[in-house]
Amino acid sequence: MPPGSPAPPGPDSKRQRVLPVPKTAAIMRTFDPDSSIVSDIIPSPNHGDRNKGRQPDMIVLHYTGMPDVEGALARLCSAGTEVSAHYVVLEDGRIVQCVQEAKRAWHAGMSSWAGEDDINSCSIGIEIVNRGHDWGYPEFPLRQIAAVIALCRGIMLRRKVPAHRVLGHSDVAPARKKDPGEKFPWHSLANSGVGHWVTPAPVVRGESLMLGTISDEVLSLQQALARYGYGVPLTGKYDAATMEVVTAFQRHFRPARLDGVADHSTLSTLQALLASLPPEGTAVAAK
Repeated sequence: MPPGSPAPPGPDSKRQRVLPVPKTAAIMRTFDPDSSIVSDIIPSPNHGDRNKGRQPDMIVLHYTGMPDVEGALARLCSAGTEVSAHYVVLEDGRIVQCVQEAKRAWHAGMSSWAGEDDINSCSIGIEIVNRGHDWGYPEFPLRQIAAVIALCRGIMLRRKVPAHRVLGHSDVAPARKKDPGEKFPWHSLANSGVGHWVTPAPVVRGESLMLGTISDEVLSLQQALARYGYGVPLTGKYDAATMEVVTAFQRHFRPARLDGVADHSTLSTLQALLASLPPEGTAVAAK
């Protein structure tokens, strides 16, 4: 399959725009797709070997956060940008593969989860075409989400990725990232077996833990977040780093209110998630 080769003609082919192929990708050797539902191959030079032969057992979902797909593909597939992803899922449901799953794509940056800080080596990165928070943040089309689900299910089967290790970029890099964001339908993915989810506890009035609080309750919150996998300092002080992690947790698991305040709804939802993890799914909190 040559770079940027289109899917076979179908009922929607007239509405599908031809994908741009960056100059770097056009001269690169192509490869066979890892998934049968990939429609195009646009190779990216931005990858390397996984450290120490680490096999991926995590999926990290992103949004492209750029005004259009042309700019996103140019950034992901051009030499010198030092960023890439294994897959890009377009709004019309087409799936582009840019890096082979066996390789270490450069998608997560400085990040951590469950004690690991080389997320690129242990994960498959999927970019979902969406303008993101800086460009109006539109809803994700149903067709696009269906493609994300199908792609993730195949990866999970091939790579034996457990549901609770399908995460957002904001989960593994809470201080830097918001994607795929609070509009992303994690509940729909979980209904199809992709990702970990519980029904969020309702938002009600009551006592909360917030910025500046120093207490054993704050330490317990930090320990619970760390057990789930978040990188959070265990200090007993509700500092800025803790607030960033709580906000990231809310963005994924309790999107009704994003305020970084650990209210009853946030705490209850976190405890329900921990209780529903498989025994091997709980990360060991740092001492």
